[in-house]
Formats: sequence, C-alpha cells, structure tokens
Amino acid sequence: MTDPLTAASPVVVGVLNVTPDSFSDGGRYASLDAAVTHGVQLITEGANFVDVGGESTRPGAERVDAATERARVVPVITELAAAGVPTSIDTTRASVAAAALSAGAVVVNDVSGGLADRDMVRVVADAGCPWVLMHWRGHSERMRDLAVYTDVVKEVCAELGARVDAALAGGVAAHRLILDPGLGFAKTAEHNWRLSARLDQVVALGFPVLFGASRKSYLGSLLADTRGPRPVDERAAATIATTLLAVDAGAWGVRVHDVRANVDAIRVWQATKAAR
Repeated sequence: MTDPLTAASPVVVGVLNVTPDSFSDGGRYASLDAAVTHGVQLITEGANFVDVGGESTRPGAERVDAATERARVVPVITELAAAGVPTSIDTTRASVAAAALSAGAVVVNDVSGGLADRDMVRVVADAGCPWVLMHWRGHSERMRDLAVYTDVVKEVCAELGARVDAALAGGVAAHRLILDPGLGFAKTAEHNWRLSARLDQVVALGFPVLFGASRKSYLGSLLADTRGPRPVDERAAATIATTLLAVDAGAWGVRVHDVRANVDAIRVWQATKAAR
C-alpha cells in the first residue's frame, strides 16, 4: 500500500469517527457497514488516507477502556484495508495502535504525541510507520485547565520539539515524523488563532505539519449569531478558509470532515499558484 508520506502535498486526511460521542459526527458511523462505506467515500472524494478513531477526544469527554476502543476500530480498519483504503489509527494507546497496524493501518495519529502511553514509541519504531505527534498536555477531562501559556506559539514549538527528541531517542526515524499543533487541545480560541497566524513557525521546525481545524468550536464561536455558536454541520466554509491559510503557510496536510469541498479549494489554490 502507498506510503502516505510519499503523496504530493498538500495531503488531505479524511476523518472517520467510529464513536457515539465525538463532537461532530458521534454515532453516525458507529456500525461497521456505515463506517466502511463512509471511509471508501472519503477516498473517492479525494482523501489521501482515512483517520479512524474509536475514542472521543473532545474537551470533557470521558475515556473508554482499551478493549472497547479496539473493538470499535479494528474491524473497520480491517475492512477498509481489504478495500484498498489507506488508514491511520487515531489513538493514544500503544495496544490499540499495535492492533490497528496489524489490521492494516499505515499511520499512527497520536494526539498525545507519545505522552499518554510510554510504549507507543516502541510500537511505532518496530512498525516503521509514519507517526503524527500532536501537541498535548493532558486528557480531555482536564485539558481546559491546562490551556495556560505565556507565548503559545513558542511553547507549542518547544514542547513539540521535546516530543520529537523522545521519538528519535526511542528509535523512530526522523523522516517518519509528522507534527500537529493540536488546535483545541489545551488551547483557547485565542491560542488557536495565534497558532494559525504563526503556523510558519511550526513548519520551520523542519517536519511535515498536519493541521486540524475542521468544524472546531472556535470556528463556531467566531460565527455566532443571536442563536448562539454556528452549529457544527454549518462550519464547512470556515473550515475551508483554515485549510487554505494552512497550506499557504506550508502545512503538509489537513485533517478534515468535508473532504470534497476542501480538496476542491486546494485545487483552486494550486491552480492559482501555478499560474503566477
């Protein structure tokens, strides 16, 4: 199966949450048939690979046990791999990552950057697969309390650098690492905007950068009206704007729910750049 790191940038990662409680599409793809059908559709719409998650990481979410998480993701990844769909496993647990890789996943997307499970670095190093290291300070139930920074961009870059050092020390090859600034994870809306505006500083760390703003609450707050924040399923245009700003700043890829619309926008951006 094609290595996602060899795909031409910008890469588009399609989101597939097989959970009952994710902030955007919780429960929609909880059945195996629905999940597999949607995963195939995301590839048809232009995703380079599909990110399968079995545990919600929205702020305040309660954790599920490892057995439950594995039971949610492994059958889906097995079926998608059989259909030729490249997948990543969105997990902080080494045991879940190992099971997903055995089932056919080709990337580990770890929102904890290796902090949540010390065995993750061994699993990734042994597999030789790409590893997304996201900036993270704690699990969902306490992340709001950890959103304290003096200079969010400087501190996120430094903390991501520490995760890179730990990965390299654990035997993971540098060319297999991807960084994610972790918008919304132990960050306020103001922190998200600052990271977005200065994303080039994260890119300057020298690793591919995956940017994930799709449908997030800070976009809903920005677009609020008399009814309150813009509903999750009405944030597609705002997400597209963040995608174009991110790829223009040098991001390697974006992680999105609405694949076709974002792929279309990137194609327009690419054509415009090529015509200069």
